[in-house]
Amino acid sequence: MIIILGSQSASRKKILEEHGVEFETMSSDINEKAIRNPDPGKLVLALAHAKADALLPRIHEPALLITSDQVVVCNGEILEKPESAEEERRFLHLYTDHPAQTVTSIVVTRTATGMRKEAVDMSTVWFLPFPEDVIERAIEEGKVFAWAGGYNIIDPLFIPHVKKIEGDPMEGILGPLSK
Repeated sequence: MIIILGSQSASRKKILEEHGVEFETMSSDINEKAIRNPDPGKLVLALAHAKADALLPRIHEPALLITSDQVVVCNGEILEKPESAEEERRFLHLYTDHPAQTVTSIVVTRTATGMRKEAVDMSTVWFLPFPEDVIERAIEEGKVFAWAGGYNIIDPLFIPHVKKIEGDPMEGILGPLSK
């Protein structure tokens, strides 16, 4: 049975590759902004289910379809992908005073039966203050605009600024696959 990652996320691809999972990728191309929920866990689940719903009609063989979504909650605010350099600066400055909680969903669908398993995982990251030159370099590189909350803890630019992590950020991707 093939495994399909319903995402173009470089981070999700890398995680699966590092764990020896052979997979194909597909992009759902849904309008994520059209799906809203004030509860971050319900929001990421709704987005992952919407991605699966959009992809299922395009899959014509038995497969395991993996869809996922992530947001960051900081100081009570849901942060998605930053839409501008100003928003990225605001996010990174916010992390100086408040921890960033990643909320990640995963939905695994058996295409042959339609059966789905879902999970939501959370981890919390405390950052050291970001120097202005690091913030500007992150914006210039542009990768931050593809990441929820405008950061990725495994990116070499951000690693030196991670003070503490509570929870396992990888569990949100791999947890349901191991069950």
